[in-house]
Amino acid sequence: MRILQMMGGGDVGGAKTHIMTLVQALSEHNDVCLVSFRDGPFPKEAAARGLNVKVYEYMNPYTCRDKVLALIDEFQPEVIHTHGSKANLIGAMVRAKRRIPLMTTVHSDYRLDYMGSPLKQYTRGTINAIALRFMDFYQPVADRMARTLISRGFDPERMCVIYNGMDFTEPVKGLDRTAYIKEQWGVTVTDDEVLCGIAARLTAVKDIFTCVKGFAGAVKQQPNMRLFLAGDGEDEPRLRRLVKELGIEDRVVFCGWVSPIDKFFASMDINLLTSVSETFPYSILEGVREGCATICSDVGGMSELIDTGENGFIFQPGDYETLTKHLLTFARDPEKRKTFAARLYEKADRDFSLRTMCRTQEENYRMVIRRFARPKSKRDQVVICGAYGKGNAGDDAILKAIVQEMRELDPDRRITVMSRRPKETRMVYRTGAVYTFRLDQVLRRFQHAALYINGGGSLMQDVTSTRSLRYYLFTLDQAKRAGCKVMMYGCGIGPINRPGNRRRAAATINRSVDIITLRDDLSRGELTRMGIQGPDVRLSADPTIILKPASAALVDEALEQCGIPPEGNYIGFGLRYWKGFDDVIDEVVAAAEYAYTAHGLTPLFVPIEYPSDLMPAEILGGKLKCPHYMVTKRQSIETTIGILARMKAVIGIRLHSLMFSAAAGVPVIGMSYDIKVDGFLKYIGSRTCIQLRDVTRDKLIPLIDECVSGALDAEVRQTAEMLRDRERQNPAAARELLDQASRP
Repeated sequence: MRILQMMGGGDVGGAKTHIMTLVQALSEHNDVCLVSFRDGPFPKEAAARGLNVKVYEYMNPYTCRDKVLALIDEFQPEVIHTHGSKANLIGAMVRAKRRIPLMTTVHSDYRLDYMGSPLKQYTRGTINAIALRFMDFYQPVADRMARTLISRGFDPERMCVIYNGMDFTEPVKGLDRTAYIKEQWGVTVTDDEVLCGIAARLTAVKDIFTCVKGFAGAVKQQPNMRLFLAGDGEDEPRLRRLVKELGIEDRVVFCGWVSPIDKFFASMDINLLTSVSETFPYSILEGVREGCATICSDVGGMSELIDTGENGFIFQPGDYETLTKHLLTFARDPEKRKTFAARLYEKADRDFSLRTMCRTQEENYRMVIRRFARPKSKRDQVVICGAYGKGNAGDDAILKAIVQEMRELDPDRRITVMSRRPKETRMVYRTGAVYTFRLDQVLRRFQHAALYINGGGSLMQDVTSTRSLRYYLFTLDQAKRAGCKVMMYGCGIGPINRPGNRRRAAATINRSVDIITLRDDLSRGELTRMGIQGPDVRLSADPTIILKPASAALVDEALEQCGIPPEGNYIGFGLRYWKGFDDVIDEVVAAAEYAYTAHGLTPLFVPIEYPSDLMPAEILGGKLKCPHYMVTKRQSIETTIGILARMKAVIGIRLHSLMFSAAAGVPVIGMSYDIKVDGFLKYIGSRTCIQLRDVTRDKLIPLIDECVSGALDAEVRQTAEMLRDRERQNPAAARELLDQASRP
């Protein structure tokens, strides 16, 4: 690829390291030209490394623009990549003149870049904020920065995340830290001292005050500690006054700007970060490479690198008391420092290496070039509608699965979701989103869509509402009239009880729907009874079957946060409050206590719709005499699946508590309140279904015995495989319709 990189030229710290290492690595296999808008150490170092560098002094932006345009015409780049405010401004000006994809890496929160400097904030900061809106694509460093951008209205489908990476293969070796520190700063340290270091500009966004306060609390209890501040900046006078006020002048060393930084970190025992905002700071990776134990504030992608309590510690920005506690933990336990540092090195080298960063960057370039070249006028979007954005884990899981399958069909196709909470949907699923009932926006999306998906679940029913049924039918009609292919995706049908609703639904589906994939056989019978013959009807499975559980470590962490021992033996309950539930509570309580006394299974309540499912769990739990637990915090879909996968059996009213469990190979017992629960359990050949109104302890207890005995294990495994196989009908049908839509 031919890549034009542009940067300000005065970059220091992490941004400088990122650009320099990235450009050098990319140049090995690509034709890269680097433009610096300032002469000085950065372009000189780049030239010394043999990189193709052009320096255009930033005096007049229009002059710079013209020079860059001339370079573009000569160099003919496939993509233009900018870094920082100056480059972003020139990039935005160039974009108006040349049709070349323009992307920017967002290294930091642009609203905080000039924190503590109001004049720069309202001039350079404002210009950069405006220029960012004119980029074609955005590359935030770490997912947290991506979420920040999306929350401010940036398009998630024009975004690709990257993480800083480093070559971990060449740490400093054989350094005499006592001699190094004596030579550099005239300070004599002893072997038994614990040296804490932080490498950062002494500016407001780095919050070195929290570092100093946290260290002061620790050194008073552990006097053999020292703190080294590697950096300079406008906060230095105030920091010196704070150090004096705290009485720790003899334990804190102001090192000034340190370069190269590798020997500094090689001299430290503990590496610190106390910033209020970062993306994925190189100072942490540099410390990891040199074997430092790590403590950092919860900013940027740090939680994705550091598993707190396992390979380092994370604290909330500004919380110097917790920082003190973590410092003391490391200071008092040299073996823990060594163990945590080794674990962190292993993870960083595996997931955040220079080779990983370069591979990701090249993949991002290819994606940007593909999406930019895609015809803007082409009708090829997908619009997905369902009961999304209401906090129901089952519905959210359906959406996640459909989006995942659409991305697998075509990773560059634009997707719009109709959601009750479009901002949250954009954030979580990285799709476009409109409010479900904003008809003007919905109809506009239909005009650009190739496929409209009525997305999973039991949308075609009138038990909860006739209005919702009529609205969903209306969207089917409008999508077809707008020229979309229309699919009902892995859905259940009914119950539709009112005669008028049945006639209206049958007429609409017959004329407007191309393919229906059904998640159970009872729904096929309902379609036949309604007289629906127009669409192509296929048996499939619920889309959520494809979703994978979260990692064991994440599930452990989620359970521990709710006070639940991860290693326990549990019987799960997926409850919802429904008519008749009060009448059978005592029967379910008796069965739960039986599971505990007879099989040693502790009841664990897992909400599917949070927080409404906590109420029936609390009611039932309040009557239990045996120990029991409840997942009291909202969990991701993957974590919920991971929790249910650990159960020995699951008793559920909620359909998706049964689906998630069955797909994970866990025996299930259904307490059915709706035809959709009957349909699913019948579809998988289960004999363990009781109508909610008929639940008794005498019916539940034999089913618990059967589930726990292992007699159903082979059957359950076969069921899970059958569901995964049948679910493939869903994306296959969608692909078929998209292929039809693409034909002239």
